Amino acid sequence: MDYQPVIIKTHPRPSSSKHSAESRYWRQFKHPVFIKEYAPITSVHFSPSKPHRYAVTAATRVQIYAPRTQKVTKTISRFKDVARSGSIREDGKLVVAGDDSGLVQVFDINSRAILRTLDSHKQPVHVTKFSSLTPTQVLSCSDDATVKLWDVPSQAAISTFSDHTDYVRSGQVSASNPNVVLTGSYDATVRLFDSRSGQCEMLMGAGGSGEGASKSPVEQVLMFPSGTVAVSSAGPILRIWDIVAGGRCIRALSNHQKTVTSLAFNSSASRLLTGSLDQMVKVYDVSSYKVVHTMRYPAPILCLAVSPDETHILGGMSDGTLSVRRRQPKASEQSAEVLYSGAIESFVGLNIGHGTLTGKQKSKPLADVDELRIESRRSKRLKEYDRFLKVFKYSAALDSVLRKQVPPVTKFSLIQELIHRDGLRTALAGRDDVLLEPVLRLLLKYVADPRFGEMVCDIATIVIEMYRPVIGQAPLIDSLFLRLRKKVAAEIKFQKEILKVKGALNMILAGAMPSATI
Repeated sequence: MDYQPVIIKTHPRPSSSKHSAESRYWRQFKHPVFIKEYAPITSVHFSPSKPHRYAVTAATRVQIYAPRTQKVTKTISRFKDVARSGSIREDGKLVVAGDDSGLVQVFDINSRAILRTLDSHKQPVHVTKFSSLTPTQVLSCSDDATVKLWDVPSQAAISTFSDHTDYVRSGQVSASNPNVVLTGSYDATVRLFDSRSGQCEMLMGAGGSGEGASKSPVEQVLMFPSGTVAVSSAGPILRIWDIVAGGRCIRALSNHQKTVTSLAFNSSASRLLTGSLDQMVKVYDVSSYKVVHTMRYPAPILCLAVSPDETHILGGMSDGTLSVRRRQPKASEQSAEVLYSGAIESFVGLNIGHGTLTGKQKSKPLADVDELRIESRRSKRLKEYDRFLKVFKYSAALDSVLRKQVPPVTKFSLIQELIHRDGLRTALAGRDDVLLEPVLRLLLKYVADPRFGEMVCDIATIVIEMYRPVIGQAPLIDSLFLRLRKKVAAEIKFQKEILKVKGALNMILAGAMPSATI
């Protein structure tokens, strides 16, 4: 039977001192890169298609960045006024953006040429987005209180919605129905339009004093991919709307101190991210709408985006700074397509020419088809203390772990093994003052440690019993025994004080609890 090495017992920290799994995931987005622009960043948007380039809108230009290098690959600056809401189409080939002159322009992302100009709005256009289901359609929302759905090839407006009475600063085409448009306005309402009827089919948040009522301008709206639930932000309040139930407000959340300016989903829409002027980004679990993580930024947040592969989080700030937080994906998160293609390439590379190999592989002889290769097993190299234990040298095994560089868990795991073997007295016996000193220093160091205190007391009892006849012959050993005695006395006194405090707290809490009523 093979020798079984000593099992090192671990002492995990209390769960309350650790971050939750959710928090650990979002903390992987670290080492932010800060890119300085000349004006506040009003919009950031990721391309839905790989390599997930992103558009950053600030001042009079839209810049396209490469996600790997964070470098500008294209700059689109053909605007007459301040640019707004640069968005990339699903295929990653076109960019649409509005500006403060009322123009909506569609650009080729590679040549930066203007392909279409949609000129109908009379005031600044703050929202321009491609329809995800119908790539030839563009949504635009303007300060002239109108919302338009455009047909890009014909440069004509398919539908114009004019039910809002104030600036329309947010809008989205449903990802489940290309005819449904959700908008939010400074008239404190959220509306749902249908392009087939050209009418407002649902009004949310108008008037009243209940929790669904909104008296603040609606800054952002966001619809779940299913199209059954919508989120809106008005001031620091988030509201969740049940569209299936006729636009009823099912939840109102207040976790920010200032106006919420941006809303974003992760790739699966299981987490909602909100950015605010209070310089905080909060992550909500949409199953309970509880905050599961918070990120702090150096300036007020104006816009927010999460990459489709969840490796980047973009935050555009009011001081013109773009924050790029990056996460290194694990190997298990790589797409099946990449793994499949890599496997195919490996298979092809190894089988070129019916078994002929290239390069360094040519030097390796090919095995016969019927030949079997017996797996060779290497024996594990034992630790020094395990080698001593294997030959029953208990004293030497104990001496090998009493060195300073050995972790305490290893030291006490070995001592526990000696106790199980009934060999602790053998390991401690026959020591002079030089060999006994490290044992006493170990006991002195960890006698008050809750992980090892009980075992230290047992060991100290054995040591005192064994070496009582020689106490007084070595001054150093005597001083260590005295220090150990004082430390134990101080620990006992401390524990008594804690028990007094615990008793006082129990009395206070018992008096504060209301009496039970029948």
